[in-house]
Amino acid sequence: MSRLMEPLAVGRVIGEVVDSFTPSVKMSVTYNSYTQVCNGHELLPSVITSRPRVQIGGDDMRDAYTLIMTDPDAPGPSDPYLREHLHWIVTDIPGTTDASFGKEIVGYEIPNPIIGIHRYVFILFKQRARQTVTPPASTNHFNTRKFSEENGLGLPVAAVYFNAQRETAARRR
Repeated sequence: MSRLMEPLAVGRVIGEVVDSFTPSVKMSVTYNSYTQVCNGHELLPSVITSRPRVQIGGDDMRDAYTLIMTDPDAPGPSDPYLREHLHWIVTDIPGTTDASFGKEIVGYEIPNPIIGIHRYVFILFKQRARQTVTPPASTNHFNTRKFSEENGLGLPVAAVYFNAQRETAARRR
């Protein structure tokens, strides 16, 4: 297993959210211009209050990508009966740009973990072409694999996740 994939497997992103894949495109997720998302690192909810900048690699601006952000631990990691909770979908993102150039079909929802430590996963798919992606009926009980299959997206080309938990008064100091 590649060094890029190991944290996704250890964090159970591979298995619970997506099947094993070979990363082929660089993706960088940054909150507030300076907080880089790295696999398995914890980010405080007070840092992730605005939509992140998601830079997409690739070889060509004519390539199109779909970005999904999901929480597989909703409402809590010990009983994730809402698995997965969808936080964001952007389609038709041109390669070598960022998500702001795509079409937002599900608006960004700020992570708000109430119980336990949650994983927030960004998954990138390469589209076969510019296409109409069908928005899900609900943001609860979302299934990344099913969504990918229904929209002909195949396996991911990149993924990264962070952990977050509710900030208590003592942790904010």
